[in-house]
Amino acid sequence: MTIKRISSGGEFEAKVGYCRAVVAGNWIHVAGTVGQGEDVVAQCRSALSIIEKALAEAGAGFKHVVRVTYMLPDRAEFEPCWPVLAETFGAAPPAATMIECGLIDPKYRIEIEVTAYLPE
Repeated sequence: MTIKRISSGGEFEAKVGYCRAVVAGNWIHVAGTVGQGEDVVAQCRSALSIIEKALAEAGAGFKHVVRVTYMLPDRAEFEPCWPVLAETFGAAPPAATMIECGLIDPKYRIEIEVTAYLPE
């Protein structure tokens, strides 16, 4: 099996010792991703943009995502993100989980992790 590592150059990649995504065979595992912005919706859009770039580098897109995990320090902030997520995943929604938890820095309001599959 071929393994390819994709880096986005984010500050935490070097500090923590991980990469944005790993392609292992047909599977694409994208690390938990936070975004920039003043509120949870802006951060959600920003995180999805970073994820989209990693997926594209792996030869995939959001239609290939089979699993997504949303992590938020305040579950009440999840609902405002729903329209953005519905727009992003459209007719190919993945299996999803939302977890309320602390994130690496209090300024972050959402972290998103995805797993995608590329058919042969």
